[in-house]
Amino acid sequence: MLARKSIIPEEYVLARIAAENLRKPRIRDRLPKARFIAKSGACNLAHKNIREQGRFLQDIFTTLVDLKWRHTLVIFTMSFLCSWLLFAIMWWLVAFAHGDIYAYMEKSGLEKSALESTVCVTNVRSFTSAFLFSIEVQVTIGFGGRMMTEECPLAITVLILQNIVGLIINAVMLGCIFMKTAQAHRRAETLIFSRHAVIAVRNGKLCFMFRVGDLRKSMIISASVRIQVVKKTTTPEGEVVPIHQLDIPVDNPIESNNIFLVAPLIISHVIDKRSPLYDISATDLDSQDLEVIVILEGVVETTGITTQARTSYIAEEIQWGHRFVSIVTEEEGVYSVDYSKFGNTVKVAAPRCSARELDEKPSILIQTLQKSELSHQNSLRKRNSMRRNNSMRRNNSIRRNNSSLMVPKVQFMTLEGNQNTLES
Repeated sequence: MLARKSIIPEEYVLARIAAENLRKPRIRDRLPKARFIAKSGACNLAHKNIREQGRFLQDIFTTLVDLKWRHTLVIFTMSFLCSWLLFAIMWWLVAFAHGDIYAYMEKSGLEKSALESTVCVTNVRSFTSAFLFSIEVQVTIGFGGRMMTEECPLAITVLILQNIVGLIINAVMLGCIFMKTAQAHRRAETLIFSRHAVIAVRNGKLCFMFRVGDLRKSMIISASVRIQVVKKTTTPEGEVVPIHQLDIPVDNPIESNNIFLVAPLIISHVIDKRSPLYDISATDLDSQDLEVIVILEGVVETTGITTQARTSYIAEEIQWGHRFVSIVTEEEGVYSVDYSKFGNTVKVAAPRCSARELDEKPSILIQTLQKSELSHQNSLRKRNSMRRNNSMRRNNSIRRNNSSLMVPKVQFMTLEGNQNTLES
């Protein structure tokens, strides 16, 4: 059958489809920028083509600690099972070489009880009994059904060897599990950083600021903060350095550069001539391919283990002209911290130029502050006028309601009054 011809002309349909395609904006998926340190503190780095894999076995303890929990538990279980099976084979070979297995197979009844003084290990008749005896020796259970005699010096040697190997396995595996449960990065889970960093004016200078806090009551002793800027640079010789690290100083009035992290603190970096952010303005910030890495180090008060918490801020996560809101208040003689506002910021007046231009032209800061003061006064005037208008409207509405509720006056006429008026 032939297809039925459409009622709408084909030229109109094609023109309509072309017009719809032109109207639709073409949005290209923007690839996220690669960052050296993730927000959680993990290093975003993949190691490939490592040929010398044997170096990891030279430090087997660190390798076991760095493994995932499922791999560690599998190795923990297999190490004990393999050692039990290995020594079970050795005990079976000792019994087989001494002839104990054939002796138990040939004799029965009262004759088996007479063999207890001539065999190496009593009641080891098969591989299963040898495996059970191996577990009893290494775990020191001692059910009493199987035990050694003085007939075989070789069996005594195997017993000493198994005890030594069992102690080594216990020490290594238990130490590995203890170190995994008490790792330093576990404590870093309760050390938090603000989601965004801000750039604003503090004490007459542009500053890069972020907030850090500790959720636990146990403190971090000798806590210190380091800031590094990672960016791609090119040397005068043409060499491209993909990860160029630059240390930037922290504005800390304490000479020891330590912080007392009893409450959330705002860490500040003054953008001066030594700072890599000295030539960056607000318009240039979005196009910059840089990453600011923050490292917090300290000693855990309860365990004495050194811990380290990390995070990073890329250009999209730095807010220009913002300031963190206050979250510490005093309530009934106790300082209270509201962590629901930990990362909240507010807009403040800040020059959009770079710190270099601000140093060369200090009048820019004065003009910016004057404009912000004028805008603030205008906003206050608008608020006051709005409040006055609202109050006047409320008063008018109250007057209208009162006038509607007033009782009207009624005059009553009597008959005597009517007669008097008629006579007059």
